[in-house]
Amino acid sequence: MQQFDVIVIGGGPGGYAAAIKAAQLGLKVVCIEKRKTLGGTCLNVGCIPSKALLESSEKFSEAQHELAAHGIQVTGVKLDLKTMLDRKDKLVSDLTGGIDFLFKKYKVTRAFGHGAFTGPQTVTVKADDGSTQAFGAPNIIIATGSTVAELPGVEIDEEKIVSSTGALALKQVPKHLVVIGGGYIGLEMGTVWQRLGAKVTVVEFMDKIVPAMDREVGQALQKVLIKQGIEFKLGTKVSSVKKTKTSVDLELQPAQGGKSETLSCDVVLVAIGRKPNTQGLGLEAVGLKTDDRGRVDIDNHFQTSVPGVFAIGDVVRGAMLAHKAEEEGIAVAEIIAGQAGHVNYDAIPAVVYTWPEVATVGKTQEELDAAGIAYKVGKFPFMANGRAKAMGSADGFVKILACVESDRVMGVHIIGPQAGTMIAEAAVAMEFGASSEDIARTCHAHPTLNEAVKEAAMAVTGAPIHF
Repeated sequence: MQQFDVIVIGGGPGGYAAAIKAAQLGLKVVCIEKRKTLGGTCLNVGCIPSKALLESSEKFSEAQHELAAHGIQVTGVKLDLKTMLDRKDKLVSDLTGGIDFLFKKYKVTRAFGHGAFTGPQTVTVKADDGSTQAFGAPNIIIATGSTVAELPGVEIDEEKIVSSTGALALKQVPKHLVVIGGGYIGLEMGTVWQRLGAKVTVVEFMDKIVPAMDREVGQALQKVLIKQGIEFKLGTKVSSVKKTKTSVDLELQPAQGGKSETLSCDVVLVAIGRKPNTQGLGLEAVGLKTDDRGRVDIDNHFQTSVPGVFAIGDVVRGAMLAHKAEEEGIAVAEIIAGQAGHVNYDAIPAVVYTWPEVATVGKTQEELDAAGIAYKVGKFPFMANGRAKAMGSADGFVKILACVESDRVMGVHIIGPQAGTMIAEAAVAMEFGASSEDIARTCHAHPTLNEAVKEAAMAVTGAPIHF
């Protein structure tokens, strides 16, 4: 048995960040990963390849519909889907290779195969060829991430009925793509294929898209996506999905019950969420149980009920976000090394990478209402922002929620160009306990998109200058 200070099970954003940080802090680390490449779902079949296709499809759409307004005449624009997909694959290869380089740089040992507990301080790894390795350590971090949540009775074949993984590798543009689920993944992949020429219909059980986000922002996003050509069926459940020789037929019903209808298409994307990867880890060998959602319970220091066994990322409570897992991975490595690792869950941003993008951090207006917290609202539209107008991307707004008594910023919600980048300013402000006045009195460069954040902050207690 090989002995280490730390065993990390999982090489995704949480796992590899924990492994690298622990190694930087002088600990001997082994990271177990069942994929041949590091980076987990995010780098291999999630965040990175989807953003590559989003970027490419945006450029294709821009060349078709928007460059003429800038005085750039483009004719004969054609889609080369194979080149687009090859570019996506090369980007994934480059970045996963980058993690491999970092492991070598910081002397993190790699072990490829399926890891499972055989005791509270031991993990056995079984490789694809059936060979096994045993590792021991006083500290073990569970960072196995999540997998696609399945719709009961619907078999994903990654051809006609696909998960997000299959949606990243379709060999041709669907004539009609139906997306089951109006969350981040479904909307992002839906917009990719819509820009490339598919008719896209989104079916969502709830009465709104991106249900966890601020309702006003979600409604604004839906209006923009409808304008772009995406159709929505909200408050609708999928009763069945059947494949025929020529189509995929969905039986739909109102979520509250009622008359059913049939919707036919050639590809269905099942994007109803994700579930923790906690099966087959041998948790029973150490006396660990999961909740009804498959998650492992942890204390405020990421430790499970078994001393020395920690858990982070998608297998524990909280949002299933790569950057949340990364923060937890760094924090738990610091804790193991005797430092004070910490994650502020009130300042973790979330982004939907449609165009315009949607980004949020902190509480929504609905959450503050439910908690009975008095707040003030400041809003500023991008149509009054010079840089957004110059870009030709003036849809959306910035919305800031601040406490009535203290003026402390409690939530920031942005729909607009580059919202995912802009939200970092709000996250930093909230991390330092800023008031809306602090943001309003901070000089912002002109002309920039972030001036809209300043103006929204001004609107909290008074009025913006440019609207």
